[in-house]
Formats: sequence, structure tokens, C-alpha cells
Amino acid sequence: MSYLIRDVNRDLNRACSLRSVILLVCLGVIAIGCSRASNKTVVESRLRSPTEPPAREPAIDSSFTMDQEAYDSFEENEFFSTLDQPQSTFAIDVDTASYANVRRLIRDGILPPKGAVRLEEMVNYFPYDYQEPAGPHPFSVATEMAECPWNDKNRLLRVALRGRSDSDQARKACNLVFLIDVSGSMGSNEKLPLVQSALRLLVKELDDRDRIAIVVYAGASGLALPSTAVRESSKILAALENLSAGGSTNGGSGISLAYKAAEENRIDGGVNRVILCTDGDFNVGITSQSDLVDLVQTQAKQKVFLSVLGFGKGNLQDATMEKLADKGNGNYAYIDSLLEARKVLVEQRSGTLVTIASDVKIQIDFNPKHVAKYRLLGYENRILDNQDFRDDQKDAGEMGAGHTVTAFYELVPQNERGSADASNGPIRTSEFVDRKPSKGSETDTMLTVNLRYKRPEVDTANEFQVRVQFDGIGQTPTTDFAFASSVLAYGMLLRNSKFAGQANWDWVIANAEKNVDKDPLGLRSEFVQLAKSARRIVPNAR
Repeated sequence: MSYLIRDVNRDLNRACSLRSVILLVCLGVIAIGCSRASNKTVVESRLRSPTEPPAREPAIDSSFTMDQEAYDSFEENEFFSTLDQPQSTFAIDVDTASYANVRRLIRDGILPPKGAVRLEEMVNYFPYDYQEPAGPHPFSVATEMAECPWNDKNRLLRVALRGRSDSDQARKACNLVFLIDVSGSMGSNEKLPLVQSALRLLVKELDDRDRIAIVVYAGASGLALPSTAVRESSKILAALENLSAGGSTNGGSGISLAYKAAEENRIDGGVNRVILCTDGDFNVGITSQSDLVDLVQTQAKQKVFLSVLGFGKGNLQDATMEKLADKGNGNYAYIDSLLEARKVLVEQRSGTLVTIASDVKIQIDFNPKHVAKYRLLGYENRILDNQDFRDDQKDAGEMGAGHTVTAFYELVPQNERGSADASNGPIRTSEFVDRKPSKGSETDTMLTVNLRYKRPEVDTANEFQVRVQFDGIGQTPTTDFAFASSVLAYGMLLRNSKFAGQANWDWVIANAEKNVDKDPLGLRSEFVQLAKSARRIVPNAR
């Protein structure tokens, strides 16, 4: 019996010893792993620039795939010969959604699809120091030209517009309808809760002249708040607070009800606008995009405009939202944070709400004596036929109070020896001999900028022009010009553009850092960090 007890004790001791060894080995492995992770962090922190934030790991969201987000595909504008096509015509665009949406994707470690990268929206996201209009027109026009940073043989031309700024006292009374998607897809924090916080900011910026109604849509549409004077802001804020997400989406029906509420409470001579807040999911009701476009176009002709605010990720229907805002004579912004909501609805409130010019068209007339070829950077979905410039039935872009609009052209200059292009060969000055000069092609005029627009309450168009004199190779660019050129190159590199030339990520970052200048909102500094993050996720970044 004693032997049996001794053997049992011996076996127990062996088992305990074995467990102890296993435990010690496991603890040792964990300690080594932690040490390696710690060392890796130390090494990375030593390599990282002091001003560069740690690389963010791609966000893991099992419900999110890019296949659920929809973007229009488009081909970049090509170079055109001024002999074949001396005029370039397009509608202005003040949307900024592309920049904010691309920022969201890059921060999540995702390379944005090409269709998400719209150069004009990238550039127009930032405020610039353009001169206020002083003449009879509601916006000023200025041009600037310098050497093209990514192709030193070419020139970069900037055409800049600035809308008249309205003071709060001069601002027209607003009749606003918040059209809010409360379907099940809006339940996450970056969707409906952010919508509520964003609209609360806007309500606090309005005054007793203004009215707000709230329409919601999901499985069914409903009037969550009849049109209410902002002096009763407690009712408006309570109605916003009571919203919750759930159900399928009936966007078409919701839009119809919102327009009905806007029309019933129209303020003659005031601002009558529907503000749609959604992740873009229109899967029930008026599902045809053409029917939706017809609806918002008809209402825009009745001076009830539509602005679109996009929220969230996973099923963002960017293409639909951009088109609806365009046809509804409004603007399209993407809200990825409360800071972005403040930028759009507080700092740029007048531009978002108050239209000072509609159907704004630009036509550039190039003088072949000085310009051999040109390429418009961006605005691919805003291009107009040249004959549409004076066709006042053709819809174009709207400009809000205080808005700035920037467009860039890359120019191939003409000279006595002729300019060469790999795709089309040399252009000789002798080819100009028998060509009838276009308007504005006088000897010293390099190009003419023609503008055409309507004032919001009338259908009669106004037109004026600005002539740009030939100045040889251009000049040293201003800080605004230089910074915007970094944003252009950033967009071209994200698109892997064949026109990016000598541009590379190091230049984008260094040039932007050098031209941050006055940056009260921190947007330019943020761009520098965003470009550094983009460099890490772009394959074979140059």
C-alpha cells in the first residue's frame, strides 16, 4: 500500500512539474513576443518623421467592401490642339465631396477607386485668398500662370472665381427641409448620429427669419416635423433627437414629400432648399435614377434647390448623390466627421445655402500663336459642347455666396521653333497662316476667359470676358497657386495618371509643406499628413 501511495505521489509530482514547465514556456513566448513588438515600435518611432503620425492600420469592418460603393468611371481629359479646337467650355463645380471621401478611404488604409478622385473637387476643397468682386457681376475672375511643376516644358494656368460674400444681416430668409434617411443602413455612429450632430450645428447658426421642416424616409416616408420657425429651436432639436434608424429605404417617396413641404412653405425671394442626408442607398420607391433626376431638375426650375450631404461607408452611392446635387442646382459634400460638418454647415454656411449665380459657364478661347495645346485638369463630367455656352437651356453650375472656384489648364506653349508632342508631332507656326483668327486672338492676347451666368431669380443670362496677355514663360507662383499644384499632383498620382509626368510623392509633400502659409483651419497641414499616408498605401509609389 505504501508503494502504491509513493507511486501516486511520484506521478502527481511529475505532472505538476510538467505543467510548470509548460506554463514557464508559454510565459517565455509571450514575453519574447511583447519584447519584439516593443522593439518594433521603438524602431518605427525612430524611423518616422517627428511631424508624421503613426501609420494607421487599415480599418477592419466585416460589413464593408468597396463593391458596395458606387462611383462613376471617367477618362481624364486629353490635350487638344488649338488648331483643331481653340475653345474649351465647361460648367463650374463647387462640390467638395471627393476630397473628404478620399480622405476617409486613405485613413482606412484603402486605395480609392479612380472614379472617386475628381481633381476639381480636390482643389476646390481648400479656401484661397481671391479678391472679392468689386464690379457689377456677383463674382470676380483672376488668372495666374507659371511653369508646370511636373513638366517644365509646359505652363500651368489657373482660372479663379470668387463669389460675393453675404453678411448675416443681408442674407435672405431660409426655408429649409431636412430630408433624412433613417433606414437600417444608417444605424452606425458615422451615419445617423453624425447627421443629427451636424444638423444641430446648422440650426444654431440660423435665426428667427428662418424655418425648418424635417422629412424622414425608410420603409415609409413621413413628416417628422412640420415647417417650424427657428425661434422655436427647442422643437427642432427635439425632433432631431427623436430620430432612429430602421427599415428599408424609400428615397424617391421621401424626396417627393420633402419638395411638397418646401413648396407649401415657400419664401418668395428667399432661400428654398431641400438638404438630403443619406449614405446614398435608394433601393425602394423611385428606383430609376433618371426619374429622380427629372424630379430634382423640375423642382430646380421652380427655384427649390437640392443639396446633398453624404455620410458613412459601405454602401456610399457617390455617383447618384453627385448627379442629384448637380441637377438640383445644389452642392454635394461628404461628411466624415463633426469637424467636416462644421466646415460645410458653419464656416461655409452662406455658400452651402445661398446661391448668387446659376448656370455659370466658362469658355476659354486660346490664341494658337501662343498656345499650341491645352488640357483641362478635372471637370470631366462638367464638359460642355462649345455651342452650349450661349444656349441658356443647357444646365450648368451654381455658385454660392463666398464660394471660390478654381480651374487649372496645362498648356503646351508655342514658339518660333514650334512645340513638339509625342502623340501628335511638331506644330509649326506656318500652319497658322491661312487660319482665320478666333475672337481674342490678337497678337498680345494669349487667351480670353468668357463667363456666362444667370442671377438666381431671373432667366436672362449675363456675359463678360477677361483677356490674358502673353507674358513669355510665366512668373513665380503665389503660395495659393503652388499649394494647389500639390493637390493636383496628389490626385493624379492617386489615379496613376499618364499625365503625372515628373510628379512624385516626395515632391507633393515637400511642396505642400513649403506652401502651408496661413492655415487657420489646419486643412493644409492635414493635407500634408494625408499625402504621407497615401504614399504608404499606393503600390510602387514614386
